[in-house]
Amino acid sequence: MNDNPITIEIDEGSGFCFGVVTAIDKAEAALKQDAELYCLGDIVHNSDEVKRLADKGMTTITHDDLNRLHNVRVLLRAHGEPPSTYATARTNDISIIDATCPVVLKLQQRIKESHAEGASIGRQIVIYGKPGHAEVNGLVGQTDGHAIVVQGIDDLDKIDYSRDVDLYSQTTMSLSGFKEMISEIERRMQPSATFRSFDTICRQVANRVDSLRRFAADHDLVLFVSGKKSSNGKFLYTECHAVNTSTRLISDENDIDPAWLTDVRRIGICGATSTPRWLMERVREHVGSMLPLID
Repeated sequence: MNDNPITIEIDEGSGFCFGVVTAIDKAEAALKQDAELYCLGDIVHNSDEVKRLADKGMTTITHDDLNRLHNVRVLLRAHGEPPSTYATARTNDISIIDATCPVVLKLQQRIKESHAEGASIGRQIVIYGKPGHAEVNGLVGQTDGHAIVVQGIDDLDKIDYSRDVDLYSQTTMSLSGFKEMISEIERRMQPSATFRSFDTICRQVANRVDSLRRFAADHDLVLFVSGKKSSNGKFLYTECHAVNTSTRLISDENDIDPAWLTDVRRIGICGATSTPRWLMERVREHVGSMLPLID
């Protein structure tokens, strides 16, 4: 047996961001008042946390379900919603518990005002983000569906460079990707049009990249815990793997291959902004129970 002790460390900076914490707190408070509560979409992109709240009585619904429901309570998650969702709620006498992240809410308002000011002169609202993502749908809704969504360089052909452009970003996109978009749009703009860019990336999320990379580099094996639906999880996992190829993406402790634990002394556990702390702790306990069988 190796005399060097095996350490299992959870990254202190990983786990729920402020917006997700607030949404879950509001859901739990509402469930204590009344057992019946609906949530429009997964409250967080982590199936274990969704199941935990479902066991307490929260039912996840789709927008089609929302159209059919009447006289119920519906929680709007941190991602935010377009104006049409609020209109449906008013029509169907649905009581809204709004857990939209304050950062997202502020961004929605900025985009709404930008669209109102520039629509008459043909200004284009461009959003750097993932098409179909819940937050992006809410942002596009502030422009009556007219905003142009771009995720990569190939999408920039959608823009008319002879007209003014205002560029915003989904709050969880990468800073480097946003800067790349700015440079390419600036290169393509025609002299007759103006281009403005607004850095609307959440720093609580963006600042995790450097700390996570340092954490990953400091361990022999990294277990990155994230739900399969989490865009933030996929992005942060890629950042960890870039500095440590022994980074493994897992949904929970059942995904751990015992072979990964052979000949490692420093094991790090981290996760996305949608990964609950209790799940990372469960992974740590499971790894600890496996080590006597490996070492």
